[in-house]
Amino acid sequence: MSTRRTQPGRPRLVPASTTAPPREQVLHAAAQLFVTKGFSATSTREIAEKVGIRQASLYYHFTGKDEILAELLERSVRPTVDRVEQIEKLTASESPETALYLLALVDIHTLAEAPDNIGTLATQPDVTSSEAFDAFRSTRAELADAYGRIATRAAAPSLAPAADPRHLGEMLMHLVEVTTSLRSSGVPIDDTTADIIASTCLRACGVPGSRVAPAALSAAALIDQTRPVRAQRPDRGN
Repeated sequence: MSTRRTQPGRPRLVPASTTAPPREQVLHAAAQLFVTKGFSATSTREIAEKVGIRQASLYYHFTGKDEILAELLERSVRPTVDRVEQIEKLTASESPETALYLLALVDIHTLAEAPDNIGTLATQPDVTSSEAFDAFRSTRAELADAYGRIATRAAAPSLAPAADPRHLGEMLMHLVEVTTSLRSSGVPIDDTTADIIASTCLRACGVPGSRVAPAALSAAALIDQTRPVRAQRPDRGN
């Protein structure tokens, strides 16, 4: 009886230059290419070459580009969605303005820390039309609902009766998503920038300036309680 010969695995085209797991290397390489070249213009072969693996090896981790982008987009919104309940509990005895300010700050941090500024691709035609990204759109809609629910409570009396929570939530999300545009322009998303964006969200709801400052102070005192341990490490590079 003949013995089956075992062949060694095919080597990387380029030696790995990072200790990150291969799946994470693929995500990182894809994110860089999607942001710089665009999703449609990037091929799985280019992603594999950037990682330093063969194209066939990429398909061991992902079925294709759609799955890669879907996971990256989920990472740009899921961290905030997972903290909505915690935010509402932390601010239960605070003003609704504080709850909205804190939600905006958490979301700004999520977008500011998303690897390779992948949040910039959220509104691309491929993302808004393809069924492959239904899960991401559902998660994003969940966040918009949270914004709308909290913002309706914080909105000025003159605005609240006429404000559709769904529309209000979407509007505020678009305001916060300026974070990705600022990153693309090289503007640092520091505490001052984050406070300007969050304050703008409150003012868009008709909250008077006299109530914005107290909300900012209260939210600043709570923000550390919303951040996981790993997010308190030094920021990752763009």
